Amino acid sequence: MALIRRRAGVLVIAAFAAFLTVPGAAQADGATSVRPVRACEDLIRTYDIPKTTAHVETAKLVPATATEPEHCDVSGYVEAAVQFRVKLPTTTYTGRYLQLGCGGFCGVIEDPAFPKDCLPRGGQFAVAATDDGHVGTGAFPMGDGTWAANNQAARDDYFYRAPHVVSLASKKIIATFYGNAPKHSYFSGCSNGGREALLLAQRYPDDFDGIVAGAPAAYMGPLVLHQAWLSRSNTAADGSSILTPAKLPVLHNAVLKACDSVDGLADGQIDDPRRCDFDPDTVRCAGADQPTCLTAAQVDAAKKLYAGPTDERGRRLYPGGESYGSELAWNGWVLPFPGVGSVSAILADNGLKHIFYPIGKPSSSLADVKFTRAEFDRLTAEGHKANALSLDLDAFRRAGGKLVLWHGWSDEAIPPLGTLDYYQRLTQRSGGPARTQQWARLFMPPSMFHCAGGDTLTEFDPLKETAAWVERGHAPERVIATGRDSQGQVTRTRPVFPYPLRARYDGSGSVDDASNFVPAPPSAPLNDAIDWVGTYLHHIPGPRA
Repeated sequence: MALIRRRAGVLVIAAFAAFLTVPGAAQADGATSVRPVRACEDLIRTYDIPKTTAHVETAKLVPATATEPEHCDVSGYVEAAVQFRVKLPTTTYTGRYLQLGCGGFCGVIEDPAFPKDCLPRGGQFAVAATDDGHVGTGAFPMGDGTWAANNQAARDDYFYRAPHVVSLASKKIIATFYGNAPKHSYFSGCSNGGREALLLAQRYPDDFDGIVAGAPAAYMGPLVLHQAWLSRSNTAADGSSILTPAKLPVLHNAVLKACDSVDGLADGQIDDPRRCDFDPDTVRCAGADQPTCLTAAQVDAAKKLYAGPTDERGRRLYPGGESYGSELAWNGWVLPFPGVGSVSAILADNGLKHIFYPIGKPSSSLADVKFTRAEFDRLTAEGHKANALSLDLDAFRRAGGKLVLWHGWSDEAIPPLGTLDYYQRLTQRSGGPARTQQWARLFMPPSMFHCAGGDTLTEFDPLKETAAWVERGHAPERVIATGRDSQGQVTRTRPVFPYPLRARYDGSGSVDDASNFVPAPPSAPLNDAIDWVGTYLHHIPGPRA
C-alpha cells in the first residue's frame, strides 16, 4: 500500500505548526481544506496526554473510494487497554473532528464512517471510534459482560473514562498530522453512545463543542432492571416466549386503529404515544387462540411491557415502558431470536452477573433478580459511575457547547419517556425552556425504533444541524426525518421540530412530504417529569478520569 512521503517545505511548515496550516482547495461552504504536514507513517509513535499515554501502532494511507476520501487510517490504544481508530482525510479535512459512540456494552471498534452531506459533504471531518477499553466475545460481543467480572479498570474505562481519553489522544494525533488541533470537535452516539454523549457534556465539558445524544442509555443502572423486566414479562413458566412474532402485527394494527388519527392525521404513525388510549384487552381472544387475536397470557404480557418495571408496591423502577406503536420492533429485542435469545435477555443477564454490582459483593442474574427498591439501590453503588444523569451542565454551557438530544417515539429498547423526564428536569434546572433552548434542544421523531429503523420513519441524524449551530450560530429549528423501504427508496420525509413543538399537516399536498408540515405547539400543557424511585440519581455525581 502506498505511503505519503515528505515533500519539500513540509518540515519547515511543521516547525511553525502553531501558527500555520497548509492551504488546500476551497470547499463548497467556503471553508478551506487543511493538508497534512506529516507523512501518514510518521504518526506511529507515543503521545503524552493528561494522566496517561497513547500509542499509535499502525498508520496506513488508504486510497479514495466511491464512498470515502483518501485518508490515513490510524490504530492504537490509550493505556492500559482502550483501543481506538482514527481516520484522517488527506485532502478534504477542514478542521472538524467527529468522535462516534459505541452501542451496547461495546467491546468492538466499529468502522468510523465519514459523515455524508454535512457542511457540505463527507470527508471534511477526521473521525474516530473506540472499543471502550475491552474486547467483547461470543456471537453478540456488544452484549458480553464477562470482561467486567473482576476488572474494575475495565469497568471504569467503559463507565466513564474511554471516550474522554480517546478524545485527548485523537486531538493530539490530529495536531501532529495537520499541524493544528481541530477547530471544532463533535461527538455523536446513540444508545450507549448517547449515554457517552451526555456523560461527556456533564463530566468533560471542554472535550466537545457540539454533542448529539441519541436515545441515551443515561439511566444505565436502572436500565438493566428494565431489560430484565422486558425479558421476564414475556417468558412463560416453561421458558418459552409468550408473545410470538405472528401476533405482533395483530397488536400493532390494533394500536394504530385506536390511535393513528388522535393527532388529527391518519398517516400510519403515532406522533405522541402518550395520547394513545389503548387497552390490549380489545384484542383478547373470545375463545380458543386464533391468528387474529391474543391469548389471555399474551394480553397480560403486553400490559406489563407497556407499563414498565414496578416493585411490589407499584412504584416505578424505570421512567417508562414500551411505547404504543413500538410493537413491530419487539421481535428480537423482547421476543427471542431462535437459538440466540432476545437482546434484552442477553443484556440483562450479562449486566447483572458481571457489570453492575460492586466487585466482591453478591451479584444476581436474569433468572433471580428481584424487582424491588432494595435491588434498585443495590445496583446504584456501581451503576451510578455509568449513569449520565447529572443536571449540572453549566460548565458545558459556559464553554459554548451545544447539545442536541433525540429519541425515537417507538424505541423498543430504551423508553423515550426517560429522555423526556431528563430533559424536563434539565430545563427546570437551567432556567426554563427559552434559556435551555439557547444551548440544548430535544427532538422526538415519530415511529422510529431504537437508533434506526421504524414503522414509517427510519433515519434521523441531526449532526449537520448541530455543526451549523456550533459554527454559524444557527440553532436547529427543524431536522428532517426520512423513511426508506427495503430497497432504500425514500417513502416519507417529515420535519421534527424542537420539543415540545410538533409537526402539523398544513392541509395540502402529500403527507409523505416534509414541506407540507408546519410547527405547532402541543395541544395541552405537558409535564414530562415522572415520579419514580430513581429521582435521587440526578444528584449523585459520577467519577471522572
